[in-house]
Amino acid sequence: MTKQELIKERRNWDWRTELRKAHPNKERIQLDKTAMPELPIQQRVTSFHEEVALGYSMEEAMAEARRCLDCPNPGCVEGCPVGIHIPSFIKLIEKGQMIDAVNIIRETSSLPAVCGRVCPQEKQCESQCIYTLSLKKQAVSIGNLERYVADYERLHRDRSIKPQRGDTPQRGKIAVVGSGPAGLSFATDMAKWGYDVTVYEAQAELGGVLRYGIPEFCLPNSIIEDELDKMRDLGVHFQTNTTVGKTITYEDLKNLGMEGIFIATGVGVANYMNIPGEDLQGVYTASEYLAKYNLMTPEELAAELPSLRGKRVAVIGGGNTAIDAVRTAIRFDAKEAMIVYRRGEDEMPARAEEVRHAREEGTHFLTLHNPVEYLGNEEGKVVAMRLQRMELGAPDESGRRRPVAIPGDIITMPVDEVVVCIGYSASTLLTKSMPDLQVDKWGNIIVNEGKQTSIPDVYAGGDIVRGAATVILAMGDGRRAATAMHQRLTGRIEEGALV
Repeated sequence: MTKQELIKERRNWDWRTELRKAHPNKERIQLDKTAMPELPIQQRVTSFHEEVALGYSMEEAMAEARRCLDCPNPGCVEGCPVGIHIPSFIKLIEKGQMIDAVNIIRETSSLPAVCGRVCPQEKQCESQCIYTLSLKKQAVSIGNLERYVADYERLHRDRSIKPQRGDTPQRGKIAVVGSGPAGLSFATDMAKWGYDVTVYEAQAELGGVLRYGIPEFCLPNSIIEDELDKMRDLGVHFQTNTTVGKTITYEDLKNLGMEGIFIATGVGVANYMNIPGEDLQGVYTASEYLAKYNLMTPEELAAELPSLRGKRVAVIGGGNTAIDAVRTAIRFDAKEAMIVYRRGEDEMPARAEEVRHAREEGTHFLTLHNPVEYLGNEEGKVVAMRLQRMELGAPDESGRRRPVAIPGDIITMPVDEVVVCIGYSASTLLTKSMPDLQVDKWGNIIVNEGKQTSIPDVYAGGDIVRGAATVILAMGDGRRAATAMHQRLTGRIEEGALV
């Protein structure tokens, strides 16, 4: 059955037809969007571990679900990189069947509690909602609803009931390199289809960018652990402190009987601007700044806080990582926390909700400025930055207007810490250990549409292929790679596979 046939079949369920009759669209479009409750600002800026967005109550979730018009050709599904049957799960929420709703999501997404928190829905599924496209109103809060049912499942499921593998016999052994969203998504599908999957992670903790790159006030570590537990229940094995290409090689994996290998290492080498002063004390990369504090316990953070207070912190960049970094600085009681971005705010790639939260919490946005030099004192500590004023020119290849320097317009500002968040590049450790693996000029692995590399039994996806992107795009890559590898090994495409 095709995706469109399945959407049509589910939309024609008797109870959904009755729901549409009970509440006609003329009534539904008059309903106001249900706001997500949030932690009070004064409380959130002093807490590193409490989530800012508190989640819907059941009543709030059902009220927001009632806004969905149950479109016959839902654009939201096409806007979802993993193809979640969005109206089907939302109508189940409206009906009050929360476990059935999350089961619909889990057909195609292995990390709903994560995606409901950190994915840029306003640029993906919600951007294709009929409210956005035709009615010029706020889209249905798809991400908030996804988060609600995933949290409901975590709080209410019977933990004695384990996830079911497919009705197939045990298949071959598969290796996954990296435990970020691409690797976890791939591993989940392969385990469901009967493979013996082992995930190799170079770090001491699992989760990749989810663990090391996203603060707990956006994504609590307990959420990540819960999703990992579900994967363990499926039979997925995890091996940490194992660097493929160093601790263990491609040849070692083949000798262990691995029939397929999926590379999902992400891009872990932080980019620099190569301007004077980047080697000064107090100039950090985003990974240095965020990973250190993301892994600290509340007690460790409390002990560290006195040395962090009262600093002027400049975060360079306009993406989600930059917003995470500046909001972290605020929680360390920064004297001033600012975003320095070379384009305007409208061009910032960060999620709109995260930008709003950062502004509410006291962030100063210094847009249309670009660092050209960091100045230090006699001890080699950064004390100031020189910023070039910019203006927007013609659009570049990304479609955003290109920032152009205004000649001679440079200002100097005092600063105690700088966090550089201008993207990441691929590590060459793994790729150099596999000389037959083709990469592009940026070091990203080259793949075909099925995510297969130049080595037939090796597939790759996520940031190591795309460059730095979003969690949900990485998950989509993982699912497509699983579908393609499974088809290559068995000649089959499972129902619900992402093709």
